[in-house]
Amino acid sequence: MNILVTGCAGFIGFHLVRHLLSSGSRVVGIDNLDPYYDITLKYARLCELGIKKENMVMGYKELPVDLPFRFYCLNIEDKDELDQLFVHEHFDVVCNLAAQAGVRYSLENPQQYISTNIQGFFNILENCRQYQVSRLIFASSSSVYGKNNKVPYREEDKTETPVSLYAATKKSGELLAHSYAELYGIQITGLRFFTVYGPWGRPDMAPFLFTQAILEEKTIKVFNHGNMYRDFTYIDDIVKGICHVLFSVSKKKEFFKVYNIGNATPVKLSEFIHVIEKITGKEAHCLYEPMQPGDIKITWADVSHLKEDFNYKPDVRLEVGLRAFIEWYKSFYHIA
Repeated sequence: MNILVTGCAGFIGFHLVRHLLSSGSRVVGIDNLDPYYDITLKYARLCELGIKKENMVMGYKELPVDLPFRFYCLNIEDKDELDQLFVHEHFDVVCNLAAQAGVRYSLENPQQYISTNIQGFFNILENCRQYQVSRLIFASSSSVYGKNNKVPYREEDKTETPVSLYAATKKSGELLAHSYAELYGIQITGLRFFTVYGPWGRPDMAPFLFTQAILEEKTIKVFNHGNMYRDFTYIDDIVKGICHVLFSVSKKKEFFKVYNIGNATPVKLSEFIHVIEKITGKEAHCLYEPMQPGDIKITWADVSHLKEDFNYKPDVRLEVGLRAFIEWYKSFYHIA
């Protein structure tokens, strides 16, 4: 099986590629190394995958096919470069994790979300059609549930009320994917991720920000006065779920299906902070602020469909996952 993982220098993409390589798969990865957050972290992830900065291939150039992992610095918005990649590689399955992430950043730079999450994803869909890729797995987001107040979130719930541009672009991606599955018979699976955390995590996410602030004895901004709940999901559970979809055959026969993939156990932010305090042995200094534009009060995944179709079962407890993240953080940033 020839697998393409887009966004392979990102948090989830990196962990997925590392798992695939450890299980003996051959993988092609692409990433544009966007500087939305500290790019040195992305270079470090690639180095962990055996790709050194000085040896990176910019754009598409043929690499030896016997390499277990071939990486190209390539943007999914660049259709010409994508065409060259798909022509030569003959992918069996594409896992599209490339996206412009971040709810609050979408207020500052909306054009980037349209370019990457809509135009870029459209290019992926077109190439899957044009070059006869039979299967596509793509990243959606729990943010598509928007103003839906019914919890836990089920895939059948309405998702027509996004409260951020990021959420709107993710919902648009689901609609585009559905149309391509129906029109061209491509088997497409969307995964709505719920607040993923763990080692090598994103610096703009709460686990990273809270840990950094507590260790440095700085103030943490806690929005909605702490009355927020998130379905924190450890990265190993996420990768396990993706691989179940990647290597298993669903009992269902639909060309298009979207699934929640989360921990199914929401945690209040104050409790989340308390666990970090317990692990680090340091006290958090919290500044409570109102709800921010684009935020939602609670995320809570119903994962019964993913469990039924692909035997998905998250099993990493919050304290175990946070301890692993904090140990990585202190090691990576050389904190005693």
